[in-house]
Amino acid sequence: MKDVLEKAALIRLVIFDVDGVLTDGSLFIGDDGQEYKAFNSKDGHGMRMLQDSGVTVGIITGRTSQVVEHRMRGLGIEQVFQGRVHKVPAYEELLATLGLDAAQVAYVGDDVVDLGVMKRVGLAIAVQDAHPLVKQHAHWITEHGGGRGAARDVCELIMSAQGTLEQELEKYTQ
Repeated sequence: MKDVLEKAALIRLVIFDVDGVLTDGSLFIGDDGQEYKAFNSKDGHGMRMLQDSGVTVGIITGRTSQVVEHRMRGLGIEQVFQGRVHKVPAYEELLATLGLDAAQVAYVGDDVVDLGVMKRVGLAIAVQDAHPLVKQHAHWITEHGGGRGAARDVCELIMSAQGTLEQELEKYTQ
């Protein structure tokens, strides 16, 4: 765990996959083709606190959905890459845009399509219910599953490692 905390202390950008990470992976599609997703409000609040602590949050997802665009806009997340079946180019674009190196980036994934990025970042994280191969390549595995608090686990791990968690939580206890 010491190694994970040392890696987490360096993080300036956390990239989340969506389906299976910020959601439980279920896709609800209406008769009209409209897609619905369920996001965890505690995950969202963790992402806001993480941003408030000075860490950038980004999204790289293989699917394209207006629901994702709407949710990320509501959370103040500007680095959103949708429709990226091949995620590595979006990851490299983020590094160049933000002027970061791999050691400053964490990626949170759940399935084999995430491995390309996970193998390139400083802190690779798998959600608790991720595919076994993804867990094998992760530096850390969340306590909770995708869409069930995994993103909050990640946010609190990073803020704790960087010494900002108590400060962020204190805002709500005064």
